[in-house]
Amino acid sequence: MELRLEPSGQKSILGNIYVGQVENIASNIGAAFVQIAPGERCYFPLSEAGQCIYASARKEDRPLRPGDEILVQVSRDAMKGKLPALTANLNFTGKYLVLTSGDKKFGISNKLGNEDRSRLTKWMEEETSRPDKEFGIIVRTNAADAEKEEILRELAYLKNQYRKVAVEGRKRTCFSLLYETEPFYISAVRDAYSRNLEEIVTDVPEVYERLSQYLSENSADEKEKLRFYGEKLLPLYKLYRLENALETIQREKVWLDSGGFLVIQQTEAFVSIDVNSGKYTGKKKAEETYRKINLEAAREIARQLRLRNLSGIILIDFINMENPDHQDELFHVLQKLLRKDPVKCRAVDITPLNILEMTRKKVRRPIIEDLRELADRHTPE
Repeated sequence: MELRLEPSGQKSILGNIYVGQVENIASNIGAAFVQIAPGERCYFPLSEAGQCIYASARKEDRPLRPGDEILVQVSRDAMKGKLPALTANLNFTGKYLVLTSGDKKFGISNKLGNEDRSRLTKWMEEETSRPDKEFGIIVRTNAADAEKEEILRELAYLKNQYRKVAVEGRKRTCFSLLYETEPFYISAVRDAYSRNLEEIVTDVPEVYERLSQYLSENSADEKEKLRFYGEKLLPLYKLYRLENALETIQREKVWLDSGGFLVIQQTEAFVSIDVNSGKYTGKKKAEETYRKINLEAAREIARQLRLRNLSGIILIDFINMENPDHQDELFHVLQKLLRKDPVKCRAVDITPLNILEMTRKKVRRPIIEDLRELADRHTPE
């Protein structure tokens, strides 16, 4: 369902919090350029200027200007031709909750049922009803299976993190790293929905030790799911056919079980996905044939978006269907599938030309870019 690559010895800065310095303001594009280290420029939307926590002395009621020192979090990795993006709304993420510094509202996962939502809202009532709220709270899907004590313990831990960074961090010098995000494999385990998590397998001793420590401290019940794989004759990447998966995501054409296929192309402006009937040999009427291929394609598209980490504007050219009920069914099936994606997705509409428009939030760059960079590093000059 998902692949994540990280070069050995090179850490991602995604999620890190810094004391950044405003280099210049570009009002024409509604942005500021902020350095988080000497020469390391990032994009900051001016729409968030009102949420800024300042580390430098500043007079009230004046706009952001060059030289200001502000606390910023990296919200998007550098992508092809684009700088890393920053946010002033600092996020502190746990297994059950997220604390936010800029948006002081209370939110709860849409994936939770009414009974869970009601119970968890009641548990958070004392914190969310405070008149002097310092931060916002978002309740995550995993909270459904947690005891009240576990959630309150995590809340206390996140509040302590918030105060260390957002309050004490104001006194730190420019370019200080105030908060470093955990390794991606720990955040992957933390963010996994517990009910669906069957096993955690690694063949890297250091990763096993770090995960074992993390689970002991944060999710003791899940420690038994962690397993070290030490079989030398059949390496882990061979067992799970990872080479095959990496090869597959570099191909534009993806075959469907029905004999139909997708063509996935990343352009500069958007991702284009074309659905074709291909070798399909169903004997039913054409309309029912196209309905079946389109529904199968929707399932595979939702999987490929995560697998390839495609984002931004995505245009899908499904096979045209005359029946409006079939169009509505396809749209709602895709919406339901996209809700399972941990990255925010939204199916927007179907245009008069029968193109389905959707978006997927840009957080990390596509896997194909990671693979190309890896290939470039190992290509002799």
